[in-house]
Amino acid sequence: MAEFFKAKATWVIDFTYDGHPRRWYRFFDDSRDVAAAMRATLDDLWGTRARLVSARKATAEEEAQYLRGEEPKNVYCPTGR
Repeated sequence: MAEFFKAKATWVIDFTYDGHPRRWYRFFDDSRDVAAAMRATLDDLWGTRARLVSARKATAEEEAQYLRGEEPKNVYCPTGR
């Protein structure tokens, strides 16, 4: 896919909710502070029950899997759920 057509990048958001690992895929433009935006979102949704672990741009393979509709694999869970 040509990069100049993409206005936003796919980001992988890893966080914990009540100590359980979770992963989201979100889209942000490059001008935003993604970690700060996600901390604010998690705080608005769940307060102290959620904690941001990492926010990084998705690899090409992760983005392709997401666009194909394959659910994200939880890298922290040994069963892959």
